[in-house]
Amino acid sequence: MSKLISQDTIVAIATPQGQGAIGVIRLSGDQTFNILKEIAPSKNWHELASHTIHLAHIKREGILLDEALFALFKNPRSYTGEDVAEISCHGSPFILQQVVQLILEKGARLAKAGEFTQRAFLRGRMDLAQAEAVADLIASETEASHRIAMNQMRGGFSNEIKELRVQLINFASLIELELDFSEEDVEFANRDQLRALINSIRLTIEQLIKSFDLGHVIKNGVPTVIVGKPNAGKSTLLNKLLHEEKAIVSEIPGTTRDLIEDEMTLDGIAFRFIDTAGLRETVDKVEAIGVQRTRDKMKQASLIIYLFDVTTTKEKELIADLEELKGLDTPYLVVGNKADTSEKYAEKFNNFNGILFISAKQELGLEELKNRLLNMVNYEKLGSNQTLVTNARHYECLVNTRTALIGASKGMDEQISGDLLAQDIRQALFHLGSITGEVSADDLLGNIFSKFCIGK
Repeated sequence: MSKLISQDTIVAIATPQGQGAIGVIRLSGDQTFNILKEIAPSKNWHELASHTIHLAHIKREGILLDEALFALFKNPRSYTGEDVAEISCHGSPFILQQVVQLILEKGARLAKAGEFTQRAFLRGRMDLAQAEAVADLIASETEASHRIAMNQMRGGFSNEIKELRVQLINFASLIELELDFSEEDVEFANRDQLRALINSIRLTIEQLIKSFDLGHVIKNGVPTVIVGKPNAGKSTLLNKLLHEEKAIVSEIPGTTRDLIEDEMTLDGIAFRFIDTAGLRETVDKVEAIGVQRTRDKMKQASLIIYLFDVTTTKEKELIADLEELKGLDTPYLVVGNKADTSEKYAEKFNNFNGILFISAKQELGLEELKNRLLNMVNYEKLGSNQTLVTNARHYECLVNTRTALIGASKGMDEQISGDLLAQDIRQALFHLGSITGEVSADDLLGNIFSKFCIGK
């Protein structure tokens, strides 16, 4: 059993800091109902049914602290798998601190960050991937990130990983059995079937790895940089997308010298739009710093909107800028602005494919711009039941699993010995198991749950 399992009864305020109508105090552990009897003696808490709510007075040495609602969850049918009580007090910070202090005096200790969810994992109420999804669910700010976190918390991703691991364990046991009979030169694991299984698992692993690009940006937002020459209309476009005057708009070239960014949600996906200094050679030292920051942001972006003025941009200039964009290996969208002021732009740029012509000032073409941005992040995959990987730790485990499986496939091609083949398969099983916590080190668990909020 993990050394992280504690017999202490823990307590924490589970609602955000500050004054509110209600504040919730969460209590979990073997002494939960004994402590309730100490602080609210009017009820016989041990005899009350699980999943019930009761009104009671909280008293310290006969002095009334608060009248509160007590929600009871008896083990193992609770969030942590232990006896749990959630006390809904009036939301005064003073009252909450007084009640917590009273509970501490009766034998509980303050919970560490994420300790309630950690106990749920250690008691088998959820696996590690589901536990991590709890933190993602709390942090979700868009419909898409909420949907993915809910799917993972309910075991969608975990079930897929467990199924892969079960398939591999069946063959791994046969390989291990061969090692016990190595002197008799017998083969229990059919190599052709094993190769087919490994290829099948690798295909699924590859799909999960590829999904991380989409999953990561959905979870953290899509950094989208708006770049182009001075006076292309970048600040106007940002303002129109955000429906507010976020950036200064001026006819004077070089007005934007620093990065201006804000976020908006398109069909459940958060896009972080970043307005940048115009791309041009300049002798102004301050503007030059802004231009360099623009180039740095272009390298870090997930998407680039390249905006150009259809009335002033020459074909050679556009070709040169597009060559620079191609060298970044970042998806980009070419947008011709001020199309309402010129009737010849279509003919002028008919040698270029995929250009979207808009008028940011007149708000023409902005809906099509939004649709193209969604398509560039493979938005259609959100409507399917495909599992998306959003966690960097899971991504690393999947990459390591793929490496081990490649080693196993190569080993079979080279007809290596069973003990070396078994080693590769063990590594693959280890990395798959690390995702769900079927194999895990205490220091890894401590690091994961330390990122949770107190009370969760």
